[in-house]
Amino acid sequence: MDNRRPNFPLDDDVLAPLAVQAGRAAKNILKFNHLQRTPIVSQDQLNRYFSDWTEREAIAEAMIPIIGRLYRKNNVVTSIYGRALINQSVINIIKAHRFVRQVEAEELSVRETYPILEVLDRLNLGQAHIDIGKLATQYQRVKDSQDLESFLREAVNPVVDRFDEEQKASHESETKDVVLYGFGRIGRYLARILVEKAGGGNNLRLRAIVARKGGAPNDLEKRASLLRRDSIHGSFRGTITVDEENEAIIANGNYIKVIYSDSPDQVDYTQYGIDNAIVIDNTGKWRDEEGLGLHLKSKGVSRVILTAPGKGNIKNIVHGINNNLISDEDRILSAASCTTNAITPVVKAVNDHFGIVDGHMETVHAYTNDQNLIDNYHKGERRGRSAPLNMVLTETGAAKAVAKALPELEGKLTGNAIRVPTPNVSMAILNLNLEKATSKEELNEFLRDKALHSDLQKQIDYVSSPEVVSSDFVGSRHAGVVDGQATIVSGKRAVLYVWYDNEAGYSAQVIRIVSQMSGMSFPIFPERGTASDH
Repeated sequence: MDNRRPNFPLDDDVLAPLAVQAGRAAKNILKFNHLQRTPIVSQDQLNRYFSDWTEREAIAEAMIPIIGRLYRKNNVVTSIYGRALINQSVINIIKAHRFVRQVEAEELSVRETYPILEVLDRLNLGQAHIDIGKLATQYQRVKDSQDLESFLREAVNPVVDRFDEEQKASHESETKDVVLYGFGRIGRYLARILVEKAGGGNNLRLRAIVARKGGAPNDLEKRASLLRRDSIHGSFRGTITVDEENEAIIANGNYIKVIYSDSPDQVDYTQYGIDNAIVIDNTGKWRDEEGLGLHLKSKGVSRVILTAPGKGNIKNIVHGINNNLISDEDRILSAASCTTNAITPVVKAVNDHFGIVDGHMETVHAYTNDQNLIDNYHKGERRGRSAPLNMVLTETGAAKAVAKALPELEGKLTGNAIRVPTPNVSMAILNLNLEKATSKEELNEFLRDKALHSDLQKQIDYVSSPEVVSSDFVGSRHAGVVDGQATIVSGKRAVLYVWYDNEAGYSAQVIRIVSQMSGMSFPIFPERGTASDH
């Protein structure tokens, strides 16, 4: 018996349609296979993609010397939608342009920004921060009626033809001495920023680091090595050498004296040529006026700023929020905490526009050096348990600290914290009850606009990607980054998720305060509040 034959009869009326269907199926299979073998794009198209890329690389390469010259000669800091261009690679410059696609209708091209740099280079500019990305976007809307040079002269008019050698010498004489008291996680990142910003020659100048003597015979080399290599933030961008004889670290040409001391009032800074200095105390050991006042007893110190919440009558400053309270008479200030800096700008923006009835803040915080590597005694509750192995519920004063910067929110916010097994980048979850009903789209668009076009653009950043995770925010110098994809809104209730690099973002906020204290804040163009899409 042939098992391959059907056990029922099939006549031509049945076989014919089946044959037609089989033929169609075979043709479809052949068509599919043919499509699979055919290139999606032609060779000419492939060549055009690559040619476009190499051309953009060449233009970005040509931008680098102009960016450097504007910075070192004129002390002009250039950026693309808040992304700094100083000391950036070709790839990073192109990526900064591509970032614009997230906030504007389309990607920005180096072909549009390069001519802007060329013109700025000819305008003999005085010191300023200039966002060439936003200027390029603005110019695209008026280019049919105005030439580029006249547009730029008008856009940055206050600093056009303001640079000369006499001015440069005057600026260099006004360089402000800065001392880092402590050289831990925050201290070393502050050092990186200060060295980076010294490139123009007329900004804050890191003159000394004060630390307690370690037990190693090569103490100085060990401290230099920690500045040179960082497990989170990567290698130092530049060169570092050690002067053992004079106990100093030379970082990118900056001579930094290393001073060993156990007490703030035991250092005479003037013997090292340091005078009228601002001391940044990043030890956290002294938080009240009496303790921090010890710094002012040392010769050569004029003012002190604490990188932790201050106690008593010390002003807790969140730059962008209440830095207008800083006066020439203030000799001791606090930069509050990293979490307070992350949430306060977002909370202020939301409260000003929608109103906040009340709310709760939960911070999911990276573990810190205060915790134990493995289980061991700790005076704090729960903190004795291993930081890399546990989520640790703890307290945060950030919610209450918001009220110190925003008195109108006194008693409206509660807060708690969970320390988690990551070494850096944290998240604040803001659960807010609003006075006005809104939608996810409206709230996100509002915060996106604040990040791009308001006085809070240095504090608030905005991202709208379904794939971002904590490590994507390592190195972010914004106080906080709103994750638009995670926003939840139901009527008058809103939940916001705010990422923050609790080291880099906070350190940048500290430097902004120090810059203001020293009179080193420069004009910003386009002027804040000028929207490129309006």
